[in-house]
Amino acid sequence: MASEPRDFNHAIQYEPDETPPYRIAIGLALQYVVLTIAAIVITVAIVVRAAGGSEDYLSWGSFAVLIVSGLTTAVQAARIGRIGAGYVLLMGTSGAFIAASVTALVQGGPALLASLVIASSLFQFGLSRHLALLRRIITPVVAGTVIMLIAVTIMPLLFDLLRQVPEGAWSLAAPVTAGATVVATLLIVLRASGVMRLWGPVIGILVGCVAAVSFGIYDFERVAAADWVGLPAAGWPGFGFSFGPAFWALLPTFVFVTLIGAIETVGDAVAIQRVSWRRSRATDFGAVQGAVAADGLGNLLSGLLSTVPNTTYSSSISLAEITGVAARRVGVCIGLTFVVLAFLPKIAAVVLAIPDPVLAAYGFVLISILFVIGARVVIQDGIDYRKAAIVGVSFWAGVAFQEGALFNEYLSPGLAPLLENGMTAGGLVAILLTALLELTGSRPLRVETTLNVEALPTIRNFLDKFSIRRKWPMEMSDRLLQAAEETLLLLLEKAKEGEDAEDRRLRVVARKWENGAELEFISAGGAGNIEDQIAVLASHGTAEPQEHEISLRILQHLATSVRHQKYHDADIVTVHIEGPARGGGGD
Repeated sequence: MASEPRDFNHAIQYEPDETPPYRIAIGLALQYVVLTIAAIVITVAIVVRAAGGSEDYLSWGSFAVLIVSGLTTAVQAARIGRIGAGYVLLMGTSGAFIAASVTALVQGGPALLASLVIASSLFQFGLSRHLALLRRIITPVVAGTVIMLIAVTIMPLLFDLLRQVPEGAWSLAAPVTAGATVVATLLIVLRASGVMRLWGPVIGILVGCVAAVSFGIYDFERVAAADWVGLPAAGWPGFGFSFGPAFWALLPTFVFVTLIGAIETVGDAVAIQRVSWRRSRATDFGAVQGAVAADGLGNLLSGLLSTVPNTTYSSSISLAEITGVAARRVGVCIGLTFVVLAFLPKIAAVVLAIPDPVLAAYGFVLISILFVIGARVVIQDGIDYRKAAIVGVSFWAGVAFQEGALFNEYLSPGLAPLLENGMTAGGLVAILLTALLELTGSRPLRVETTLNVEALPTIRNFLDKFSIRRKWPMEMSDRLLQAAEETLLLLLEKAKEGEDAEDRRLRVVARKWENGAELEFISAGGAGNIEDQIAVLASHGTAEPQEHEISLRILQHLATSVRHQKYHDADIVTVHIEGPARGGGGD
């Protein structure tokens, strides 16, 4: 009997394809909403009030973001066509856009903001479609670093909220309510299991609220004043396509922030896959593309409704880790709950009345877990001294910019608001360092042919030239060719299930990798994932291989690592072959 793989995650109770009872799905949906609705609405309030906007526009903007957040969260979970990740990724307002959105409102009002948000959404759709082209720049190292930097950006805000209590409240109100929330939450996270673990987040919030009531800082007046059912009095402010100087001056800023937001979404989409399955599996980059496309849909809807941009919320990952529930049904329920709450001001007021110290205390636990998840994304991709340098320098550059320690006073007025955000600054550094590493590496060789057995002679000649150029012995040349043959056979097997398999093109790229070689096979999409199949073989030890497993076994023996990235329209298999132990290889 095969031994169980060590990466089997017993903590997951419901995988994405499974369907928990509606009482659990709805209960978890309410937890997600309780923990994020304040952040979603507060972002709108910050933008509108900082720009000097009216209370009528604030009322509309808050209503609109709940509608957009609900629709896009449901789409992320349901995965409609190529839009959506197919995982529980909560959508909400984007803090990275605060500075740019304020500037747009000041210079042109809601019409200019809407035009810029719609334009940035088109960029995001294009980025989703061509994400495979950026695979060597937007890597798990970059994505994981950005996730870690989310903590750097958000933790100071949470620490400020910890002290926010109504004027005249007892001095111990904030520390006691925050402490009660953290203690209750951590006790459940560390010790609870089963049903108690599922309801842990709500229990932590309730304990904090009970403490808040005892100190008189729960805002009952807000709840009493809110209507049960209602719509914003002002209505839709409309939008207009104004392509004047202000639009063109702000467009690069919006595009850049959209890129940073997309990298965060990529990181979230990779991380949510890591915590959503019992058995570890290779990242589905089609799902990552879908997540970015849904992000673009959120921005498009935000622009059409004249409100602030949308993005994924990384707290989804922490909550899936804590509760052990990653079922798509939960994501759909979250989305529907947001839409319903948009029309129920009274219910929304109950959530918004939760004191800031309680929300901040629980957010502290979530973001702490998220930081470790980001580190896990980096480490699971494999870490060497180059990647360590990128992660370390980028992370601490983000921290330094966030704290104003890297000569921020010399930044231009247009650049300062962007780089003073630790996630944006550190993400940009990670991108630039990764691009520098890629540009200064050895020049790769490539050949293009058809995806069929007749391509073998072409690939053989290509790899012979590559080995001669590197001055490798015949043993290494044969090893490369064997690995290429087995990879080609596996790709052909995957292609059989698709249409027009014989017309598919294959590009083979060979480049130096440490003291060995990296072979990259790029073809049209097929079925299955080679990386997953090799992992399954590893878990079966020395069991007698089936006929269809022989190529997998040989490739597993020849290669140091095999990575299979599946995008919507492409399969990219990266094979690393260790070089001669000594004396091999020129430049």
